[in-house]
Amino acid sequence: MELLAGTEAGLWVVEPEAERAERALDEPVRCVAAGRNGIVLAGTADGLRLSSDRGRSFERIELSEPDVFSVAVSPADGALYAGTEPSHVFRATAPGEPFEELEALQRIPSRENWSFPPRPWTHHVRWIAPSPHDPERLLAGIELGGVMLSTDGGQSFADHRPGAVADAHQLAWHPTAAGRAYEVGGGGAAWSADAGESWEQDAGGLEVTYCWTLAVSPSDPDLWWIAAAPGPMQAHRRGDAGAHLYRRADGGWERLAGPLAEMPYALVATDAAIFLATRGGRLRVSEDGGESWIELGAELGSLSALAVLP
Repeated sequence: MELLAGTEAGLWVVEPEAERAERALDEPVRCVAAGRNGIVLAGTADGLRLSSDRGRSFERIELSEPDVFSVAVSPADGALYAGTEPSHVFRATAPGEPFEELEALQRIPSRENWSFPPRPWTHHVRWIAPSPHDPERLLAGIELGGVMLSTDGGQSFADHRPGAVADAHQLAWHPTAAGRAYEVGGGGAAWSADAGESWEQDAGGLEVTYCWTLAVSPSDPDLWWIAAAPGPMQAHRRGDAGAHLYRRADGGWERLAGPLAEMPYALVATDAAIFLATRGGRLRVSEDGGESWIELGAELGSLSALAVLP
């Protein structure tokens, strides 16, 4: 198994078992996603990069908005997505096809109120999550604006969904439990049982609620992990994050670790293990559900994203 790690130093292809990392892109990478047949998308502040050979080579994709904050490859039909700052979503039906803007996002009623606090004149699509069960169903998380839902492939979008966290940071679907979706954001964590139509939150057991990343067990839709900090200033600084790692199972949050000096910036769960990457670029793996962690040798530099390369 290989991981993709996006960092300020570039995109790395990591072999955890060998504790080996090879640089695939020599430029800062903000977000990364992988799909079937060797497809890799990497987002940068200077546009989108596309690989069709598992990251061995990349081509530059020109978008009308080049500042890419999120990328996704649909598990349902292989469509490619990119989200930008300011908030626009682009979609290509397959590699080699043109990326076209999903202009319906601009017609959402709440759009005029979206605002990213550090740069209040703008906002961005922090996360895109196409459903693995329905190629027409798509979630888009706006930082800061909310969770938007499309049920027709982006031809229209419903405004911020009831119960979801407005300051959206990451979204996910369960790979086998149809209808189950998950979110972390600046005000906590939320989940949906009706394919993103409505959401529920429960902060019981969370000492801190500025949540940044999540991972879901592929085999158990009720088992998932999140990382949280007291606030944005702590989460995004190095050496004094005051971060916590939590696990949710059987309907409640359990703290596994914390306070941590470095924020867990990315979590990925497979059938066999959970991988955690810190803000400072350290990789750790747990094979017992997060009870204990082993640090891997790779040190990648300031990290922004982690994905499994199928």
